[in-house]
Amino acid sequence: MVKAAMPALALYQPDIPQNAGAAMRLCACLGCPLHIIEPCGFPWDERRIRQSAMDYYDAAAPVRHASWEKFTAARRGRIVLMTTKSALSYTNHVFRPDDIIVAGRESAGVPDFVHDAADARILIPMQPGMRSLNVVTAAAMVLGESLRQTMRS
Repeated sequence: MVKAAMPALALYQPDIPQNAGAAMRLCACLGCPLHIIEPCGFPWDERRIRQSAMDYYDAAAPVRHASWEKFTAARRGRIVLMTTKSALSYTNHVFRPDDIIVAGRESAGVPDFVHDAADARILIPMQPGMRSLNVVTAAAMVLGESLRQTMRS
């Protein structure tokens, strides 16, 4: 049996191992693929990452990509970038089952070439003066909406 396409999450050069672990738990629980685009801002120590992901590491089965170029060469589906530099609310975006939702680095977001490569850029509307949400909180909101739109009941 072929597994149906599911929206995926990609973390672009994550800075915080605990967020990578929380993303693994999120993706494992939702059944969504997870991509880690390296280099990470921390040493990838399998034991410590497993500790951070608790017992969700194997279920998440994160796919590591050595670079942005390796990720884009292997990807299937559209790149949907979560960014504060968009006017399109994530709730107004029409998701597809094979979308890959990209979250930027906690410290710096993503560089211009990633913005340029995105097929869509979406925003989570926030109160004036607020900079950003935690990357995994934002990912949970957007993945939830993408699943709501794409899952067949």
